[in-house]
Amino acid sequence: MTKVKITVDNKELNANFNDSDTSKELISRFPLNLEMLNLYSREMTYRFPEKLPAKKAKTSSYESGDIAYWAPRHSFVIFYKQTGEIIDELQKIGHITSDLSFLNKSGNLNMNFQLIK
Repeated sequence: MTKVKITVDNKELNANFNDSDTSKELISRFPLNLEMLNLYSREMTYRFPEKLPAKKAKTSSYESGDIAYWAPRHSFVIFYKQTGEIIDELQKIGHITSDLSFLNKSGNLNMNFQLIK
């Protein structure tokens, strides 16, 4: 696992990224600033213009705190609320260990991603 710090709205979140091809590609772009859209009252999303590698994408559920890549729309996703949905072509790439409850009342947010050394 690779430790990552996510800074959002003057808060620091701790995350662990796995060793997948998708997470390696994202980490190679760090430090990274993304304007994340708050979608469906469950997730923060950024849509990359280009496709990222996702060799392990599959139909999957998710947990609050999961970080994933949804291949069909090139979407980098942080799930902050569990709705019980099963999602096709989802590549899990990590998990946030910090409290995400503040996202329930937020709109779109700028997030900064950095490696923790």
